Amino acid sequence: MIKNIIKPRTPLAWRQLIKAKGRFLVALSGIAFADLLMLMQIGFQSALLDSNTRLPTLLKTDLVMLSSQAQNIALANSFSRRRLFQANNLPEVESVSPLYIRLGNWKNPQTKLESSILIIGFNPTSSAFNLPEVKQNLDLIKYPDTLLFDRSSRGKYQEVVAQIAGGKPVTTELQGRRITISGLYKIGSSFIADGSLITSDQNFLRIFSGVQAGQVSIGLITLKPDSDANVAATKLNSLLPEDVKVFTREQYIAFEKNYWERSTTIGFIFGLGVIMGFLVGVIIVYQILYSDVADHLPEYATLKAMGYSDIYLLNVVFQEAILLAILGYIPGFIISNFLYELTRNATNLPLFMTVDKFLLVLILTVIMCIISGGIAMQKLRSADPADIF
Repeated sequence: MIKNIIKPRTPLAWRQLIKAKGRFLVALSGIAFADLLMLMQIGFQSALLDSNTRLPTLLKTDLVMLSSQAQNIALANSFSRRRLFQANNLPEVESVSPLYIRLGNWKNPQTKLESSILIIGFNPTSSAFNLPEVKQNLDLIKYPDTLLFDRSSRGKYQEVVAQIAGGKPVTTELQGRRITISGLYKIGSSFIADGSLITSDQNFLRIFSGVQAGQVSIGLITLKPDSDANVAATKLNSLLPEDVKVFTREQYIAFEKNYWERSTTIGFIFGLGVIMGFLVGVIIVYQILYSDVADHLPEYATLKAMGYSDIYLLNVVFQEAILLAILGYIPGFIISNFLYELTRNATNLPLFMTVDKFLLVLILTVIMCIISGGIAMQKLRSADPADIF
C-alpha cells in the first residue's frame, strides 16, 4: 500500500537532484561541456571529410584513374597519359580526359598577401565538373592566362568577388606569372587549401612550366550508356599496369575519406577528442551520482527497511542519470550550434548541425550517464539498514 502511494506521487530522482542546487548546476555544466567537446570534435571531423571530398563529388565522370602512389586529390602524384589512351580501348569506354592539379602560390588580389591555392586544369571542350558556372565560362578559360575563381574561398575576397561578378576582370600573380580572373564558381575551402582556381589545361601547363602534358594527375573516364561502372573498373584494373588504379566515382570518394580519416594526424585527433569528451562526461556524472548516493545513504536504507527492493532504488539512480543526460545536453547543443555558425562564417568550412550528429551525441550522452550510474550503484548496494541504524 505504501509503495502504491509513494511511487507515483514522489519524483524521488528529480527531488534528489535539485535538493543540492549548486551540485546540480555543476553537474549540468560538466555534462554540457562534455557534449560540447563531442559535438565540436564530431563537427570538425565531418567538416574535414566533407570539405576534402567536395571536389571529388563534383567530378563529371564515371570512373577515376589515379597513380598507385596517390594519397589524396592534392597529392595525386602523376602518371603517364598513355594509361588513359590504353583505357580508351575498352569497349565500354566512351571518352577519357586528363585532369591536372597542383597547389600553387598566389597573391591575394585584395590584400596582396601570398597564400597557397589549388589550381585545376582540364580540356575546356567540356566541363570536368558538374558545376553550371564552370560550364557557362568554358570559353573564358580558353584565353591565355585566364582563370575562374572559387567565390567561397577562405580569406578576404569580398571586393574581388564583387568586381568579378560585376563583369570586371581582376589581375594578380600566380606562381610568379601575371593572370586574369574573369569568372566565378562555388565549391568552398578545405583543409588542403584556402580555395581553388580553375583554368584550361594549356593555361595550367603554362603556369606550371615544369609539368609536361603527359604527366596526368587524375584521369576521368566516361562510360557508354548502360555500362556497369564496377565491372568496367574491375576490367581496367586487371588490364592496366600496376602503376595506376581505377575507381568508380563512389569508390574514389571513399578513398579520399579514408585517407583523411585514417591516414592523417588531424583525423586521429578529432576521433580522439570525441573519446576524451565521452570519458570526461563519465567521470563528471559518476562523481555527482556517487556523492548523491553517499549523501542520501540513510534515506536509501530507510526505504530498504520499508520494503523497497534494490531494483527500485537502482532505478532511481538510473532516472537521475537520464535526467542529467537530457538536461545537460540542451545547453551543450545550443552552444555548439552557435560555435558551428561562428566557425563556418570564419572559415567557409561545411560545418553544419545535422540530425545524425544530434542523435549520435545524445545517445552517447545517455550511455555516458548510464555507465556512470552503473558504477555509482555499487555504493547503493551496500546500503544495509542494520549497519546504518
